[in-house]
Amino acid sequence: MKILPNRIIVYTKDVVNITGKKERTARNLLARIRKANNKLKGDLVTIEEFCAFTRLRPEHVITFLK
Repeated sequence: MKILPNRIIVYTKDVVNITGKKERTARNLLARIRKANNKLKGDLVTIEEFCAFTRLRPEHVITFLK
């Protein structure tokens, strides 16, 4: 059985909490993930896309989103 998170979108503050990087670096990382997935500037980044790009395990990322 798969554990479902409360949400499926990763925001800048989440990236700051997960990686310990500064806000600007987190925004740049999300922009690189969007570019890698052929998304537009305002498009949202999902947990799956974030994990695939950073090679982090989804279960580790989800703990920061609760």
